[in-house]
Amino acid sequence: MPTIKKPDFSNPMLREKLKKGMGHNYYGELAWPNDLLYVFPVVILGTFACIVGLSVLDPAMVGEPSDPFATPLEILPEWYLYPVFQILRVVPNKLLGVLLQTLVPLGLILVPFIENVNKFQNPLRRPIATTVFMVGTIVTLWLGIGATMPIDKSLTLGLF
Repeated sequence: MPTIKKPDFSNPMLREKLKKGMGHNYYGELAWPNDLLYVFPVVILGTFACIVGLSVLDPAMVGEPSDPFATPLEILPEWYLYPVFQILRVVPNKLLGVLLQTLVPLGLILVPFIENVNKFQNPLRRPIATTVFMVGTIVTLWLGIGATMPIDKSLTLGLF
């Protein structure tokens, strides 16, 4: 359990500073030198070490030379575009497929407004936002996994 430093409001010096409008900088942990000298360099060096470690453990391979006259049998986008690719692939009307794809960024734009329906931070006390998140995550995973399968099994994931 983390240690939380709470201000001592019974201290008369702190109360005087707060009356003058001096805020959390006088009773909280200072950014200089704590964060700027100690925490940030550790985070930066740790990130750099992770990137170097991943590049050494799993180097990028050079693929086969490209041939502009030969189309591959199965063309797939990058993994993060699988769900919208699956939408475009299974909807018979391509205009409807493109319109359904535009619902993805519109839904992401609506997230902050859905999140502010009530003031609680506990997900159990925010049923609307939690339900929207869970349903969106499940649908995205379902479509993403289905995009890697043949079209006849893609909607059912081969389960039904």
